[in-house]
Amino acid sequence: MGITAAGKAEVAGLMGDTGSPTAFTYLANGSGSTAFVKTQTALVTENTANGSARHVATVSRTTTTDTNDTLSLVYQWTATGAVTIKEAGVFNASSAGDMLARKVLAATVTLANTDTWTWSHLITVA
Repeated sequence: MGITAAGKAEVAGLMGDTGSPTAFTYLANGSGSTAFVKTQTALVTENTANGSARHVATVSRTTTTDTNDTLSLVYQWTATGAVTIKEAGVFNASSAGDMLARKVLAATVTLANTDTWTWSHLITVA
């Protein structure tokens, strides 16, 4: 997983409450397999069909080392047709917006109609 340059800038704004920052509460998945680069601003090939569209996540804080030092975003998609997942990202809008982080999965996930896939994205502040 990598944190994007735009994501770092938005987090800095959130920390100082400056620049009209927006919290990161959306998860998206896609089929792109290009390696992470910090200048990326979107998933390589974001999925939008067959029940795989970007969605608001369940957001909470959890403890890794220090109390509440980890942001947790979780969502479960239910496919309504064939879906191929190779990447996932964290965003601050239901479309477009800033991408905080992107992960290229080690293995491709292939979903058929009614299959579910849960993505749990953890970001620890260290």
